[in-house]
Amino acid sequence: MKTVRIGIIGGGLMGREAASAFGRWFVLKDFPVRVQLTAVCDLNEQVLEWYKQIDSVNLLTTDYRQLISSEQVDVVYIAVPHNLHRELYIDILRAGKDLLGEKPFGIDLEASEMIAAEAARLGRFVRCSSEMPFLPGPQRAIAEVLSGKLGRIFEIRAGFLHASDMNAQKPINWKRQSKYCGEIGVMGDLGMHALHVPLRLGWKPTKVFAQLQKIITERPDGRGGIATCDTWNNAILSTQVDIDGEQVPMLLEMKRLAPGETNTWYIEIYGTEGGVKYSTKDTKTFWQFTNEAEQWWKRTDLGFQMPFETITGGIFEAGFPDCFMQMFAAYVAEREGMLQGKFGCATPEEAVTSHRVFQAALLSQQTGKFVDVYFPAAVAV
Repeated sequence: MKTVRIGIIGGGLMGREAASAFGRWFVLKDFPVRVQLTAVCDLNEQVLEWYKQIDSVNLLTTDYRQLISSEQVDVVYIAVPHNLHRELYIDILRAGKDLLGEKPFGIDLEASEMIAAEAARLGRFVRCSSEMPFLPGPQRAIAEVLSGKLGRIFEIRAGFLHASDMNAQKPINWKRQSKYCGEIGVMGDLGMHALHVPLRLGWKPTKVFAQLQKIITERPDGRGGIATCDTWNNAILSTQVDIDGEQVPMLLEMKRLAPGETNTWYIEIYGTEGGVKYSTKDTKTFWQFTNEAEQWWKRTDLGFQMPFETITGGIFEAGFPDCFMQMFAAYVAEREGMLQGKFGCATPEEAVTSHRVFQAALLSQQTGKFVDVYFPAAVAV
């Protein structure tokens, strides 16, 4: 059985999540490829200490160049601040490694285009991280849309909601400073998650009206002082998409100030013959609308129905570690030509498209008007 050797750059929260997914890889049933974590890079040596318990790791370093030059690494998963994406992602590609990069795939549109173009030029296999669609609920929603049972789609809603900024005394970090996370603010942090499924279904926004909010503009700096928060906390995008020649409204929400929402991803799709709704707030529950003599919503409790079969019993519910591992399984399977029609990770083209939407949203906020999303005639992605 083939083994894919993986290195991690950025060993913090998401790096540890990736490492735990690799450690549980054996729960995938009859998966044809092994993965092995072989190298980790982080600037903080204390972070690297945690990885010493993983026997397969033979390189711990504070210099990412050492990791990407290692012959023991085939694929790099990288989770670093957005301002570092362009340089590090391109260096990884030029070192001959394949890449699973965190969203938003560059601090801005220019950076995302450069990364995507370099991946295409070098022929590297590159995808962007987005975990939530691999849960059973989104998978069922996608299947219902593709079946045609919903009839004419006339409204879409999708979003990702956090309450992480509700505590105004929480010390500032890089995600609250535009020089690190980008002018697009919360859209860069959460927007790819909201757009992944719509874009995969072919629903590409052509117009955007944005309502962006900077609600908490100062935070403790962690040293006894106060620091400026200059990023957008919340973003509501009213967009327009073309579905079978009809203009359909699609509402996108990305919020860090959403009271009570710890980590809520949702999608709602309404059609003339039926509809679907799913939210991670009630992880097992899938809602399906039937338009008959009496109109009704049916609630179904979903079990462990993941894209890639596991040893887990079907009666159990899935959680974030499960969808994160499924995302990696999709990445590895597609890289090896074994995806077999299953839902795949976000592509460079989808990441660039999300940036085009975010750029249009910034212009809409400035002008107070609907703005066309610009798509060039041909893009090297």
